[in-house]
Amino acid sequence: MAVIKVWVSMALMCVSVGIGADDDASGGGGLSLSSPNYHGSLAKAILFFEGQRSGRLPANQRVKWRGNSALTDGQGENVNLTGGYYDAGDNVKFGFPMAFTVTLLSWSALEYRNEVAAAGQLSHLRSAIHWGADFLLRAHTSPTTLYTQVGDGNADHQCWERPEDMDTPRTLYKITENLPGSEAAGEAAAALAAAYMVFKDDRDKTFATQLLAASRSLFDFANNYRGSFQSSCPFYCSYSGFQDELLWASAWLFRATKDGKYLDFLQNNQGGTATEFSWDNKYVGAQMLATQEYLAGRTELESYKRGLDSFVCAVMPNSGNVQIRTTPGGLLFTRDSINLQYTTTATLLLFIYSKTLSSSGSSGVQCSAASFSPYQIRSFAASQVDYILGKNPMGMSYMVGFGTKFARRIHHRGSSIPSIKVLPRKVTCNEGFSSWFPTSNLNPNIHVGAIVGGPDGNDQFRDNRGDSTHSEPATYINAAFVGACAAAMGQKQLEEPVDDLASMISYY
Repeated sequence: MAVIKVWVSMALMCVSVGIGADDDASGGGGLSLSSPNYHGSLAKAILFFEGQRSGRLPANQRVKWRGNSALTDGQGENVNLTGGYYDAGDNVKFGFPMAFTVTLLSWSALEYRNEVAAAGQLSHLRSAIHWGADFLLRAHTSPTTLYTQVGDGNADHQCWERPEDMDTPRTLYKITENLPGSEAAGEAAAALAAAYMVFKDDRDKTFATQLLAASRSLFDFANNYRGSFQSSCPFYCSYSGFQDELLWASAWLFRATKDGKYLDFLQNNQGGTATEFSWDNKYVGAQMLATQEYLAGRTELESYKRGLDSFVCAVMPNSGNVQIRTTPGGLLFTRDSINLQYTTTATLLLFIYSKTLSSSGSSGVQCSAASFSPYQIRSFAASQVDYILGKNPMGMSYMVGFGTKFARRIHHRGSSIPSIKVLPRKVTCNEGFSSWFPTSNLNPNIHVGAIVGGPDGNDQFRDNRGDSTHSEPATYINAAFVGACAAAMGQKQLEEPVDDLASMISYY
């Protein structure tokens, strides 16, 4: 136990020296009148993905408490399925939300490249995209095969152990022409098309060429062998159907290629409305992409703008059409289960739409009781970023490692058990549940940049490791926040230095 005591002491010391005053979001208690340090929060939001990596870690890995893990994934069927991301606080690789994560990261890099570059984070964002896209490429082993999951979700969730110790079954799941999953294939197609646009101008064009070819193949697979994705149930079941993913993928492929067949698909399959944008429901995302084409002159896509306007009216306060309420503190609140995933995606969409409206010279969006200018839409989106970073009734940041008050007992296996570099012996499944999961001790590893599920509908948050619906982070929360944070940074035109990120990640 001496080793553990030394580690906890070290971790607490890292907390005290790692949080700089320049990234203070709240002063630790009450609302801050100043804007948060968007440069610092953007850097940390991207850093989070390094802590979620599976596989053999690269030499330039910055999150030092992590080690290599799951190095034999795929061997049972003679395929290489190492790499990729663990989706949240567990040790399963779910391809469906992983692909959505890659799509959102790529969209952020495309829409806000200048802002990300100004913060010195473009190379790190590209690395995060590459890590996920590379896995998706390898998971697409034939024109009609896509591996969609590595690991038994039920067995994994009955175990609390570090990914480096993982000994639960690494069961493989896949979709084929006989067992289709158009949602998963469509999302993977969207992800690789978006990633292609990020990497297409690189000097070495091999990777980009592979991305685009795989994206086209996956769209054909999703469209020609239609069927709803259920293989990962009870985790990440599809409830919205596959039409939204087909629209989303065709919109990305049209943007990437200008191939008329994808525009034809968009024209011939218009429809679908939603009040959320998530790993399951992409209608609003497809409407955003199609609206950008419409405002650029594709008049045949007008209905997509109407759908997008309906979404704006559903989320903007006092619109007369509001369907998504805000908490007393002003946070968009869709549901009391990992709510920030819906807040961050809506925020990203609002920022992109306000930017698109401004660039097209549009006056804004008309709802039944009010109209909203691009500036008003941007301002509301910025308020969501600021809430997450500490301007809220709790006076706390919902990003780990940002500000002086943040969640320290997050629902995350690797974060809650001492690093294998400090405690090198195996921590068994049962020991994890008995010794590390139920304690009120702070997590020994600060998972810098992780955005948790967030507060309840009354702006309250219990920093409780066992409360997964509020204290668990997820890749798709952070992926949406990256673009939203970059947009907020651009709006404020701040010239803040990135805080001392090295002190948060160099523990050894």
